[in-house]
Amino acid sequence: MIDASIPLTTLEWEEWGNPNEIKYHQYMMEYSPTQTIVTGAKYPACLLTGGLHDPRVQYWEPAKFAAALRHEQDSDTSGPVCVKLDMSAGHFSASDRYKYLKELSFDFAFLLDQLGLSDN
Repeated sequence: MIDASIPLTTLEWEEWGNPNEIKYHQYMMEYSPTQTIVTGAKYPACLLTGGLHDPRVQYWEPAKFAAALRHEQDSDTSGPVCVKLDMSAGHFSASDRYKYLKELSFDFAFLLDQLGLSDN
């Protein structure tokens, strides 16, 4: 949200505040997922997804969050942290309906596996 050259960014400042101003930047850091990871805490299983052509969330953000979470969490008690980057998708995943359903089935398979409901 700091980079005004990204489409729609400056329009968001009206709602969220301009992060180039210290008071808004500090406020945003208070709820930033990467900035609020607790060292040694137990975290649930996470499936972090991203798309190369997403203009809103850059593809490195899920990877950056995963790396930070893996580094700080209690690895003995926390669930796995998985990252899936689609090199042809945008913000709302695949635009092709069949590929979208395939992506959705992957998400549900991860969920069912974490709940212990998958057939191994």
